[in-house]
Amino acid sequence: QVQLVESGGGLVQPGESLRLSCAGTGSIFSIRGTKGWYRQPPGKQRELVALFTVGGTTTYGDSVKGRFTISRDNARSTVNLQMNNLKPEDTAVYYCNVVDLPAGRTYWGQGTQVTVSS
Repeated sequence: QVQLVESGGGLVQPGESLRLSCAGTGSIFSIRGTKGWYRQPPGKQRELVALFTVGGTTTYGDSVKGRFTISRDNARSTVNLQMNNLKPEDTAVYYCNVVDLPAGRTYWGQGTQVTVSS
């Protein structure tokens, strides 16, 4: 069983930056699958923000390309999301996600709120 815990959310003004971190119990990087971030804006469906593919490459949602960067820290077993030039439309609950393809399981963190407002 994998448990994911997000941290780093908060309230910022437009143009500012935040860094989110997702810590997993055990080594989430030993899982063969995708690891990344999704978000759910108020009143909308959950959407992809960024993830590492099975092959280790990165994929980003169109609205965050050029502003957000996903990274990994193998030693700490964390997946991080650096968010720059934040906009009000980035306001959402951000969720860490790990998909274990061989086991057919999907894991979600509890979510962390990011609010961008002046």
